[in-house]
Amino acid sequence: MAEIAALAGVSKPTVSKVMNGQPGVAAATRERVKRVIAEQRYVRNGVARALSAGRVGSVNLVMSEIDSPYFVEILRGVEETLDNAGLSMVLTTTHDEARRHRRWMARVVEHGTEGVVLVLPDEHAAPLEELRRRGIPFAVVDDRGESLSGVPSVGATNFVGGFAATEYLLSLGHRRIAVIGGQAYRCTTARLAGYRAALQEAGVPVDPHLTQPGSFRQEAGYAAANALLDAPEPPTAIFAGNDLQAMGVYRALYERGLRVPDDMSVVGFDDLPLVSLLTPALTTVRQPVRNMGALATRMLLRMVAGEPLENTRVELATSLMVRESCAPPRPLE
Repeated sequence: MAEIAALAGVSKPTVSKVMNGQPGVAAATRERVKRVIAEQRYVRNGVARALSAGRVGSVNLVMSEIDSPYFVEILRGVEETLDNAGLSMVLTTTHDEARRHRRWMARVVEHGTEGVVLVLPDEHAAPLEELRRRGIPFAVVDDRGESLSGVPSVGATNFVGGFAATEYLLSLGHRRIAVIGGQAYRCTTARLAGYRAALQEAGVPVDPHLTQPGSFRQEAGYAAANALLDAPEPPTAIFAGNDLQAMGVYRALYERGLRVPDDMSVVGFDDLPLVSLLTPALTTVRQPVRNMGALATRMLLRMVAGEPLENTRVELATSLMVRESCAPPRPLE
């Protein structure tokens, strides 16, 4: 405020009146102060106000959505960790809209926060740079985009998971193994790379016709499965990009009178609680989603406390959960 007052040629009380919309300031003076505030990109320090009022104790969780069980699991991990630390959580969903991105950033700066946990589909550098510039600690869960170097983040061993799923299907005798991808995220690229590496190691050619694109939603798995089943040479096994896609694959197979695993083996990815609803039980790659949210939050709290991080990037182990949705391919008649 002292800097604004000096630049505008007024006193600090005058700046305070302008900022708080109080009377007693001439119109021309008010406009001059507002112009200087805008030129200097001054934002009231919400953290300082919260400290003086004794209200600090919240962390902002910013997610693109909460419709998916995947995001709900991360939310639970963040919430449980903050609760144990005696902190509250402020949840914002952006729905991938630029307007909502700008709004949550403005709220964080204006009202103050201990720090921010981000779970967005594509972390552009701009919001991370803004948080870093303002000295607001942050951590990223499942960073799927191109992030800044040294960004504190938690992910999973997606390459290892993709390799393990494909290797298991190969061990059952499958050679025509299809894969359903997701959006062009870092995790998707790693899973596909693991899939291709397992095929190459087994001496099985990578057939581009067995790779289907799709989002991480049930309807994408359904559409991809139908496209694969309509191909001249359908696969004998499908490695879905996540459990929701696997549910869509189950539905497509059911509508065609095909049985899992007799007619088609299916593997998912994530091992979300909802897979317990599937019959037969789904073989899937377990990704510790809730722990990813919890660990990112613990990393953030260490930064808030001024403690150094041994590693800014942590990948939690994935593991293949073998259940009932896979079997050797049916012999050719």
